[in-house]
Amino acid sequence: MSELPIVRPLALDDITAIVIDVALRLHRDLGPGLLESTYGMILTRVLQNRGLATQRETAVDLYYGGDLFERAIRIDLLVEGAVVVELKSTPAAHPSHAKQVLAYLRLTGLHVGLLLNFGAPRLVDGLQRIVNNAPPRVGRL
Repeated sequence: MSELPIVRPLALDDITAIVIDVALRLHRDLGPGLLESTYGMILTRVLQNRGLATQRETAVDLYYGGDLFERAIRIDLLVEGAVVVELKSTPAAHPSHAKQVLAYLRLTGLHVGLLLNFGAPRLVDGLQRIVNNAPPRVGRL
């Protein structure tokens, strides 16, 4: 009887490397100009086919002033329950896009996020890795 291989959780760097690799290939094959939802749908499926757990449109509850605000924000893609992926399809990135990812990281207590702007002529120009070292404040996945 053979033993099953030991499955170890992927490190954050491994997860982000896989997401970036898949996103670069997707952008190379399809190019810019499609809807954000189209890239998200395809990216999610390819990541799942590569063995990663994904959740699209993940709702996050917020607590503020003692009140619960259910489903107050929505994360485009959550990979392995650890990496926030925010998708855009605009001609140019805006500074508010990176701030949005950082806010999601702060609110959930997660540490790494990716901003992928598929509208950029080259995805490497529309890619940002964002890191948060702060503890969670008011959010809950």
